[in-house]
Amino acid sequence: MAGEETILQHWILTRFAYPFLLIFFIVFAVLEKTKIFGDDKKQLNALVAFVIGLIFISVVYPTLVVENLILFLTVALVVVFIALLLWGFVSGGEAKISSKGLKIVAGILIVIAVAIALLWAMGIWDEFANLLFKQSWSKSFWTNLIFIVVIAVAIALMMRKGKEK
Repeated sequence: MAGEETILQHWILTRFAYPFLLIFFIVFAVLEKTKIFGDDKKQLNALVAFVIGLIFISVVYPTLVVENLILFLTVALVVVFIALLLWGFVSGGEAKISSKGLKIVAGILIVIAVAIALLWAMGIWDEFANLLFKQSWSKSFWTNLIFIVVIAVAIALMMRKGKEK
């Protein structure tokens, strides 16, 4: 199943057609919006965009850069969408969070959950977990970190109660 290639993954499409169409449409849209050649010059804008698209796909390095950026953009959009979806589940609807502190805690937990899910989806969670939790220094590090966090939370709560008086 993983070795199968669909028509949309063919090398002609991925190496030439998709990058050409992307650059063509972006350049055409910019030319139409900026009206560099004047109003109602669609043919001229299309021709210039066509030539720029052809020049773009004829050079390998810029095409690879754009391919990598588009891949990064798609992954980033999916990650942001998942984070916003989780935030909507936590803060929206009828069970709205009214406490500002609870919203901050929920936001931090969502960021941690999305980061862990991203590490798992990339297949590097085991290496990351081994790095953080299975080293000779891990036990003392995490014990000290938890101790410092508890003290910081206690101090923050005491300072906040002191301001309320």
